[in-house]
Amino acid sequence: MNHDAAQPVIQQRGLYVNELQVGALYRHAPGRTLTEADNVSFTTMTMNTQSLHLDAHWAAAQPFGQPLVNSMMTLAIIVGASVAQLTQGTIVANLGFEEVRFPHPLYHGDTLYSASEILGTRASSSRPGQGIVRIRHTGENQDGVLAAECIRSVLIWESEAAHRSGSPS
Repeated sequence: MNHDAAQPVIQQRGLYVNELQVGALYRHAPGRTLTEADNVSFTTMTMNTQSLHLDAHWAAAQPFGQPLVNSMMTLAIIVGASVAQLTQGTIVANLGFEEVRFPHPLYHGDTLYSASEILGTRASSSRPGQGIVRIRHTGENQDGVLAAECIRSVLIWESEAAHRSGSPS
């Protein structure tokens, strides 16, 4: 891609550990309206044959009275929505989840809004130039009802300088 040397270039990227603010809440945009096609595609792609996601007739006779959005898709979306703002190009690895909760179901046509709170950061003891960040990801429906939350740990470069210098020994 041609670029005029006098023109500033602004690269979209996530944040480095030294740019994150513990206690800050990052709201992610846009929200995501979940369709029946999304739910069926995700459910079948992941080999989840749960009738609550695939069989509208059967689901109508169950306690919620309609198909539920696959909670694993909900989790993927709330984490995925954070990437552009927090970890795009700055993450080294996803380390794991401490907690995952789904206090309220989502239905076809609901819109999921995501946010992330930085719970803590620390330098990695085994990987110089990298740090471990604990993040609480949350997802609410269009009415502000909490539908999902998780606490996730990720390994992120500490700074742009550390990232440029290469991989830790």
